[in-house]
This record gives sequence, C-alpha cells and structure tokens, in this order.
Amino acid sequence: MKKVLIVTYYWPPAGGPGVQRWLNFVKYLPDNDIQPVLYVPENPHYPITDPSLNDEVQEQLTIYRQPIWEPYNLASLFSSRTTRKISSGIVPANNPSLLDRLFLWIRGNFFIPDARKYWVKPSVKFLTEILKNEKIDVVITTGPPHSLHLIGKSLKERAGVRWIADFRDPWTGIGYHKSLRLTKNSQKKHKALEKEVLNAADEILVTSDATKREFEEITSRPITTITNGYDETSPATSGLDKKFTISHIGSLLSERNPTVLWKALAELVEEVSGFREALKIQLTGVVSDEVVNEIDKCGLRDYLDVSDYLPHKEAILAQRRSQLLLLVEIDSEQTRGIIPGKLFEYMAAKRPILAIGPENWEAGKLVKESRSGEVFTYNMKMELKETLLRWYEAYKSNSLAMTTQDIEQYSRKALTKKLAAQI
Repeated sequence: MKKVLIVTYYWPPAGGPGVQRWLNFVKYLPDNDIQPVLYVPENPHYPITDPSLNDEVQEQLTIYRQPIWEPYNLASLFSSRTTRKISSGIVPANNPSLLDRLFLWIRGNFFIPDARKYWVKPSVKFLTEILKNEKIDVVITTGPPHSLHLIGKSLKERAGVRWIADFRDPWTGIGYHKSLRLTKNSQKKHKALEKEVLNAADEILVTSDATKREFEEITSRPITTITNGYDETSPATSGLDKKFTISHIGSLLSERNPTVLWKALAELVEEVSGFREALKIQLTGVVSDEVVNEIDKCGLRDYLDVSDYLPHKEAILAQRRSQLLLLVEIDSEQTRGIIPGKLFEYMAAKRPILAIGPENWEAGKLVKESRSGEVFTYNMKMELKETLLRWYEAYKSNSLAMTTQDIEQYSRKALTKKLAAQI
C-alpha cells in the first residue's frame, strides 16, 4: 500500500467547511490502496470547533503534530470579537471600525501569505525526518492557509518527494483578497509566492473549473478539478419543518448578503395571504451584522432565527429538515468560480436549493445540471418572487420536493477514487 503525507491546518476538532474535504478523503483513501499519514498543528487557533468530528477520525490513522505560533492569539488580547470575525473570513463591508481596518491591514501586509507562516520552517525540518522514517515519497499540502504550500515546496526541494498542491480556494483571486488593504509591495509578494508555488508543484488540485482556468494563466503544470462532495453515510431526518423555512447553513459574509431575497420576501409577506404566518428565515453559523441589519431594514426581523454553528451531523439534519436551502455567493466576477462545499450536501438533502450569485456562477451551473434548485442573480427580484410563490404553493400542498439527477459523482467515495488516480 502506497503511503502519502497530507499536510493540513484544519483537522478535528476544527469546525466549518475547511476540515471536511480531507477528513473524508483520508477516510476513503485506504479503500483505494493508499495509506494516509497526517501532519497537523498541535495547538491551532480554530475560530470554529466541532469536537464531534473527532469521532470520524480512524483510530489506526498515523498523525504527527507540531506546535504552531499564531498572531491571532496575541491579537485576541485587543479584540477577541474582531479576531474571530477576521479569522473566520468575515470582512466588514460597510463602515468598518478603525480596529477592523487596522487588523485587516496588519493581516494582509505583515503576514504573507497568511498568519500561519511561522509554522513553515519548523515543519520542514521535522517532516524531512518523518519522510525518511515512514518511507514516504508523495506529499500533499492543502490550503488555505496557503503558507502550507511553502512546506510542500521546501520538502520537494530538500527530500525530492513528489508534491501535490491542493487549493480548496483560490489564492490572490479569492473574493476577500482585495479587502486586505494590501500595499503594492504586498500585492507583488502574494503574486510572486502564488506563481512560485504553482510552478513548483508536480500536480495541482482545485475545486472548480474557474480556478483551474485562472491557474492555467500562471502555470503549465497539470491541474485537476476535484470538487468537494457529500458523504453517503450522512444521517436521515425524521421529517420536514412545519414552517416555510428558508435555511442557510454556514458563514454569511458581509458582501454575501442577498438583499434581493430580503426585498422579495418582504413584498410576499405583504402581498400573499398566509405567507407571513408560514415564513421562517433560519441562518445558522457566523453571520455578519450587515446581513442581520439588512433583514431588519426590510421588516423581516420577526421571521429571523439566527443560531450559532452546529456540529456537522446536526447541520446535515437541519439541511434535510428545511423546506428551502439558501446558497449565496458574492456578486463579483472574482467569485464566479467559487463552489461552496455545502452545495453538495444540499444536493444530497434533496431539498430545493435557492441559489443567488454572480452571472456565470459555476455553482449555479451545477445546481441547474443536477436539477436540484433554481439560480438567480442579484437583479432578478421578479423571477425570484415568482419561484418563491410557486414553491410556497407546493409547500402548502405538501408537494415541495426536487428530483435530482447525476449527483452520485459528487459522493466522497467517488471523489476519493478520482483523487487516488492522481497520487
């Protein structure tokens, strides 16, 4: 059985989407005659934790850990709330405070490529011996944080291993990159590091075809798209919510605010008999103040239920109970290639997906191809209202459902088989 070293920052008890991809790949790689060996930080700063995920880690898995120093621990002494927001990806869109602006400027200009950069050198020294002792000749690094790719680059140079760089998100092309208040010199450093990594890796994995096209402009190295997916072992729910529930499970960034939806719902509350009694907006996870304020501004505060992050299994159950599932992306050209990991779990839930994002959104294309919902841009209020009303009428007659097609290709087992072919 071939061994592969996987270098990842996010590992149980980390919560959120960052941990799911490799937690599941590691689970199914042995079925493909590949033995994973993990390297993770000993004392990480996770903005969200989910201890229940520890139960999904196989007892026989070999895991190496080394301490990491992170400036977020120091920053939290000044403002734990701001630190948690920024480390979670919540970037204030409107009127950020002086402290928010200062933290973003420091984050973007002092810590390049990111705040986990100080883990690189000690990790390379430690892992060089591990590769020899374990007789490993393939290394996979997954980012963000993209500083982990610098570990892979150095191990390739030192130990001559084959190195695969996995990008769960783009690097300089990600939506919030411009919000980091980078100086021109810092922008050049990010671009230079991105180019170095992409041209040094033996193989590059990405989660969307748009990211693949973006990277093909920078490197001629082989690039393979392996999306995120859903786990077939997910639990079944006992029934649907009684309310006409529109649920978003996961973080809602300041710029990921579907104002067109809130306005459409506000009009339906006024225009459609019984709609106000049935409506429930359920937002679960880290939600920016701007989103809540916009909902309040539209007169929908009484229908809003905001709750903290749920353990993953409970989040899956919440998805399967909801009448509608909301999928949102920032309305910009840079985000067209972003495919939220929750999309595939939404597909598996087989509840109608209400997707709102930019034009030519790759995730929207997948929603249409799988027949799992409807897709709208931020200026399609009339079309959105018509669909919501149609789904509301189906809800009243207990016939609201979707018949998906060809989603089996996004199961974690199928995706791991595709991954194994690249190792």
